[in-house]
Amino acid sequence: MRKFKEFIIEKLILLCGLAAIFFVVLIFLFLLKEGLAVFKTVSPFKFLFGESWYPISEPAQLGILPLILGSLLVTVGAAIISVPIGVGCAVYIAEIAPLKIKEVLKAGIELLAAIPSVVLGFIGMVTLVPLVKNVFHLPTGLTALSGSIMLAFMAMPTIVSIAEDALYSVPKTYKEGALALGATHWQTIWRVMLPAASSGILAAVMLGIGRVIGETMAVMMITGNAAVLPKSLLVPVRTLTATIAAEMGEAVVGSEHFFALFAIGIVLFVISFAINVTADLFLHKRQ
Repeated sequence: MRKFKEFIIEKLILLCGLAAIFFVVLIFLFLLKEGLAVFKTVSPFKFLFGESWYPISEPAQLGILPLILGSLLVTVGAAIISVPIGVGCAVYIAEIAPLKIKEVLKAGIELLAAIPSVVLGFIGMVTLVPLVKNVFHLPTGLTALSGSIMLAFMAMPTIVSIAEDALYSVPKTYKEGALALGATHWQTIWRVMLPAASSGILAAVMLGIGRVIGETMAVMMITGNAAVLPKSLLVPVRTLTATIAAEMGEAVVGSEHFFALFAIGIVLFVISFAINVTADLFLHKRQ
């Protein structure tokens, strides 16, 4: 009877894993079914590298290069801000903070991850946007910089949590051996702990970036939603996710605009999939 129960549980776990893969494949096939129709009227090259996004004009201009560059600009800006702070915070929690402070910080970081993105977007509109406008003397604070700062704040809980787990999983003998050889605490962290946990830290960074590039509501509220080629962080931009969220409800079903939004979904799916696969490869890397 015990072996029978174990057999049933094993098959249920296998079924759950296969179901997850099956649903992902179904989502991708659905996006392909709806999105590939747009290439009957516009070539893939013009769609990906066109510089104008005017889907309801006559004729429609369906170039998503400004949207891709807007997404990349906001993502890179968020990564530049969140990665050093997130990794530094993870090192402090894992190796430096006293036990009581460590427990408080871990709980606080987990609570930050639970805040809805629309709430963070509202807070950014009220506080961050006016600050950016006044500091840089801009006509509007709805810029890529505002989006980068807010998305960095949203990515940090993911980076800190996974990087701290990676540091904690490093065998204690590594640290004890380094200290026994005369290394200082900082030298042990810098020369031993961080290299040993590098694969987990890189995975944390990649998953944090995946969270950033897939964010919708916050970035739609504070980046200005201007579908133009960005020239700096201090101009309004529009991202791929914000375009889908803002225009899907107004697009006529079966129109070029409708199919183009699904094609944007394909591009976003491929980018997110590539980031997650890369993070998984780093996470399971064996030195």
